[in-house]
Amino acid sequence: MSRSLNALYGWLLLLPAIVLLAAFTHYPALATLWHSFFSTPKGARPARFVGLENYAVMRDDPVFWQSLWNNLWFALGTIPTSIGIALVMALWVNRNLAGRGFLRMAYFTPTVLPMVAVANIWLFFYTPQYGLIAQVMGWFGSPGPNWLGNRDTALPALMLVTVWKEAGFFMIFYLAALQTVSPSLREAAMLEGASRWQYFRRILWPLLMPTTLFVLINALINAFRLVDHVVVMTRGGPDNASTLLLYYIYQVGFSFWDTAYAATLTVVLLVVLALTALIKFRWLDRRTINERQARYPGRVGAGPSVDPAAGLRHVGGVPPAGLRHPLRTVRPADAG
Repeated sequence: MSRSLNALYGWLLLLPAIVLLAAFTHYPALATLWHSFFSTPKGARPARFVGLENYAVMRDDPVFWQSLWNNLWFALGTIPTSIGIALVMALWVNRNLAGRGFLRMAYFTPTVLPMVAVANIWLFFYTPQYGLIAQVMGWFGSPGPNWLGNRDTALPALMLVTVWKEAGFFMIFYLAALQTVSPSLREAAMLEGASRWQYFRRILWPLLMPTTLFVLINALINAFRLVDHVVVMTRGGPDNASTLLLYYIYQVGFSFWDTAYAATLTVVLLVVLALTALIKFRWLDRRTINERQARYPGRVGAGPSVDPAAGLRHVGGVPPAGLRHPLRTVRPADAG
């Protein structure tokens, strides 16, 4: 009886979260899929079932393929760059530096700003003739290109804005992960004669891999989710050169009022995000756990923070006899 009562209490505690999740996540997704099989109601004409007609229109829509291609290039350009910069910044501010708190605040400040404010700041930088970049280039006798009015530079200009805003956010995750790594690992690696690069590649980077996967998934989701800067800076121009998938959905749904076709495009976006989540939870997480178990056998999820010598086995082998280890002294009998 008590077990049944405890189970009832558990479900009652979960009920508000379940209701909110179903009402604001699952129901809208299913409703979007349902409306994609109907036409858009107009005036007195109600919606009618059209089957896969909207998907056929999407298949032949050049703007859809252009926006999807732009989004892929946008993701490929922003994700590795922002993650790399975030890792470098986290490694830098994790050291004992004068003014370390100020540096952390400076790196994190772009994340606090709303994307609309960030877009307006960079719009001032990119403005031809009067913008900051144009004025600096004018000192060298070059008028500078129209960054947002040129097909070749519009999308890279938006990528730079996104990297500037996202890198500080990802730095926080890397910084939190770095602060959980025992300092004795680095000390033991230096005693073993490992270089800084060997320490990073063979010890620190494997420990940061779960954080990297988490950051990677968030960056990929943001690449398909952020469109505020597109609305403020380019509105998809010139000639759809900077149109991203979510912005095209917004245009179709709220500018052209073709809600059925917008629902069809949204289904594609939902499929992309669902596949991303599936890869994250079903493959990447499992692969990371297996690699860590293979690297540190007998320690599930602990890694080498429990025993620094476990990480050193991948750098320089077993520590030499009589070496004073940060946690213990390795004797010839132990090394054998």
